[in-house]
Amino acid sequence: MITSTPRERARTIEALETKIVACERCPDLRAYCARIATEKKRAHRDQEYWGRPVPAFGDFAARVLLVGLAPGAHGSNRTGRMFTGDASGEWLYRALFRAGFANQPTQRDKNDGLVLRDALITAALRCAPPGNKPTPEQLRHCFPYLVREIELLGDLRVVVGLGAIGTRAAETALASAGYAFATRHAFAHGAESVARYGDRAIVLLSSYHPSRQNTNTGVLTEPMLDAIFARAREIVSAV
Repeated sequence: MITSTPRERARTIEALETKIVACERCPDLRAYCARIATEKKRAHRDQEYWGRPVPAFGDFAARVLLVGLAPGAHGSNRTGRMFTGDASGEWLYRALFRAGFANQPTQRDKNDGLVLRDALITAALRCAPPGNKPTPEQLRHCFPYLVREIELLGDLRVVVGLGAIGTRAAETALASAGYAFATRHAFAHGAESVARYGDRAIVLLSSYHPSRQNTNTGVLTEPMLDAIFARAREIVSAV
């Protein structure tokens, strides 16, 4: 377990995120992201794309960690910030704002004033994958970063898996960080399980991903997403 001070942990996480931005473990993904950053989308042709691995965003002393799938080619791969610049982020940050984890409900770019409180957003994969479909090998390359983030969040109490891939990555990373699950659940919106390490317990919550495919079809509604973060707030408030 981590025994350093919160300030030391925050500096270590910051150094880790800097390392992630410089990662070259997947040459195919680096080439793809660089190409997208050059070709651009018509609506964003006058903008400079980030085009690199996207670091975690939020509070480095967070008690709530969100694990998404991967940056969007013209969302986070463009803006350089998790869940920023696309419709998924619009849904997510509105919900985080309503639950008190964000200072505002809107997101646009890294200079929009958005701040997270007690929450940190990361992903199973840090580079935008073609077709938004990461390969098992790509996920394996990124996996150690997620494990390390969990190890460094000394006050972590809740992990929210956004989508099946995010949830599975979070569950496996918790186990790799030394946490044991008494029981594990099949992926379902609102499902939760508890992972323990000594006298520490972390609750894993599953949520449908706020993708257009889910929100446009009604698979995920705003009240459903609100319920996830209301539950996260309830857990951390009880500690």
